[in-house]
Amino acid sequence: MLTFTLGTFAIALNHLLLISALALATFVGWRVAKRGGENPESVLFVLFLLGLLAARIGFVAAYWQHYQDDPWQVVDLRDGGFLAWPGVVALVIGALLWARRRPPLRKSLGLGVGSGLLFWLVASMSLTIYEQGTRLPDINLRTADGATVKLTDYQGGPLVINLWATWCPPCRREMPVLEEAQQLRPDLTFLFVNQAESMQSVSTYLATQGLSLTNVLFDGSGRLGQAVGSMALPTTLFYSADGRLLGSHLGELSEASLARALEHFETPGSSAAPHTATRKPPCPASATC
Repeated sequence: MLTFTLGTFAIALNHLLLISALALATFVGWRVAKRGGENPESVLFVLFLLGLLAARIGFVAAYWQHYQDDPWQVVDLRDGGFLAWPGVVALVIGALLWARRRPPLRKSLGLGVGSGLLFWLVASMSLTIYEQGTRLPDINLRTADGATVKLTDYQGGPLVINLWATWCPPCRREMPVLEEAQQLRPDLTFLFVNQAESMQSVSTYLATQGLSLTNVLFDGSGRLGQAVGSMALPTTLFYSADGRLLGSHLGELSEASLARALEHFETPGSSAAPHTATRKPPCPASATC
């Protein structure tokens, strides 16, 4: 499961873990403060924001080449571009400085920050281990000409699978980014799996937007989203050649966040790269190849 869904509300599990870590830290700090000391609630919230800011700055610095042509994208947090370790370092340093200046905060703040960080680290590692233990779902999809293909027929090379819909604004915004990546990375197979829309409406949309995508597939019942545990759009999944989930991204992809996600795979020309050409789509059972 990649998202927590309640009715029409959906949140990525890694975001939910962050919020839960803050809530736990606040609770622990409050309980400790009741026995003596200051309540660190407001300080914890400021430190949380400080950590997010540092994580964003670290990400932008690491992938600046993707932002330099359009610096305004730096403040567009919708791409989910954050690096964890600068955020953790900034949070810990901030907590130490605060505790040094305000001794009554030391115990409650220290235990609050410690419990929150420990929970987040253990839960994040467990989620990563769980995700990477999942496999490529064995479900049927349809091609643009109505032929039936199995998703597992594409196994055998690294896969990038994008779940999208034309009514989804972030899906539309990230399409040019994915189109360019598909052209620049012929060693990867990109699958654009439309969720529960008609072939005609999708074809019309792609034509009017001037998008040239290969491997556009159709999931009329949304079974793929259900199988991978994400009903939020867009969702992008990254699979190894043997069908093992390497990572996922919920929400809009920018050039920078996609570049980071593609680090799961070897780049063309690398001695370890097993594929240097685009894989051909599988032959539908109804066709003669």
